[in-house]
Amino acid sequence: MTLPEDREVLHVLPQEFFLDAQDNIRDAIGMVGVRLEANVHIVTASGTATQNIVTAVNRAGVRVDDTVLEPLAAAEACVTQDERELGCSLLDIGGGTTEMLVFTGGVVRHTAAIPVGGDHFTNDLAVGLRTPVPEAEKIKRHYACAWRELLDQDFPIEIASVGDRPPRTIFARMLSEIVEPRAQELLMLVRDELRRAGLESQIPAGIVLTGGGAHLRGLAELSDRIFNLPVRIAVPRGLGAMSEDVSRPEYSTAVGLVLYGARTRRLAGARPTGFMGKLKSMFAGA
Repeated sequence: MTLPEDREVLHVLPQEFFLDAQDNIRDAIGMVGVRLEANVHIVTASGTATQNIVTAVNRAGVRVDDTVLEPLAAAEACVTQDERELGCSLLDIGGGTTEMLVFTGGVVRHTAAIPVGGDHFTNDLAVGLRTPVPEAEKIKRHYACAWRELLDQDFPIEIASVGDRPPRTIFARMLSEIVEPRAQELLMLVRDELRRAGLESQIPAGIVLTGGGAHLRGLAELSDRIFNLPVRIAVPRGLGAMSEDVSRPEYSTAVGLVLYGARTRRLAGARPTGFMGKLKSMFAGA
C-alpha cells in the first residue's frame, strides 16, 4: 500500500492469517507452511500531528515510548474478552470527538472518529440558554438529560447570565430539548459508520460507552432505544489498588495506556521502526 504524504503507520492489527490452503487462522505461531499471508487493520495518523503531541508531552516532563490510538487504549481497560469475541462497539466520548472501535471475532475490524463530543453538548447549552460556557458545563453535568422520557418532573434551575445581567430561571425540560437532538445526531453518525463498514448486524454484545461524555444522563438509554442492543457505561479495570477517583469513564484511556504499555513490554529487545517493524512486532506479540 502507498501512504499519502505526511501519513505514518500507527498500528498494524492482525485479523486472521492464511497458511498455504488453510484460512481463518487466529494464531500462526508454531505452524509449518510455505506461504503465510494475513489480513490486517492498519491505523495511520498525521505525522505532523503525532509529533506535535509527542513534543507537548515531552515538554511536560513525560518521556514518550510509543503512541497508541485512543479507543484501542481505552478498550484495554473497558472491553471484556467475551465482548470482543461476540462483537461489540466501543464509543469513547471525549471533548471534541467520539472515538469508535469495533470488535468481532476477538479482533479489531473497524476504527473511526465521529466529529461530535462532550464539548458540543456544552456549547449547545451555552448558546441555547445564553449562559457562559463554564456555567453550561456545570448545568450539563448536574441536570442535563439526553432522553426527555426519563424526566420524572420539570423543575426550575437558576443559571447565570452573560455579562452583568442578573441570574435567570429555566426548567429541566428546556435542557433536554437542547441536549437530546445533539445526542441523537451523535448516535445516528455512529449507526451510519457501522452501516458503511457493514458491521451493524455483527455486534450482538452491543455498545460500550466510556470517556467523560458517557456521564450524560439518559445517553445509555437513548442508545439502547436507537440500536436495540445492550448498552453499558464502562469504567476502567485491570490495575491493582485503583482508587474510586480513577475508576471513572474519563480515565479509561489513561488506565488503558498503562495496561497497553505493560502488555507490550514483554516484547524482548528494541522494537524495529517503520511499517515492516510494526509487522515484525505484530508477529512477535502474537
